[in-house]
Amino acid sequence: MAMRSIRVREETKVMLDDLKAHPADTCDSIICRLIDSVYDDEPLTREEIEGIKASEADIQAGRFRSLEEISRDLGDDLVVR
Repeated sequence: MAMRSIRVREETKVMLDDLKAHPADTCDSIICRLIDSVYDDEPLTREEIEGIKASEADIQAGRFRSLEEISRDLGDDLVVR
């Protein structure tokens, strides 16, 4: 495997070191893990997208209840302060 050097600020190197899951982790493995976390290997289905759109329409139309209201109705008004 070909290797390349990259230049990063010292602050960036410190942040990469803080992300080590194991002391032997390399910057390469940390960067790969960060890149992998960005990609969604399970994209939303058409049904999920339609459900989100319907929920957004409900919110815009004012058809929602706050957590405070729901907690109060359930008799637990101390949940949210």
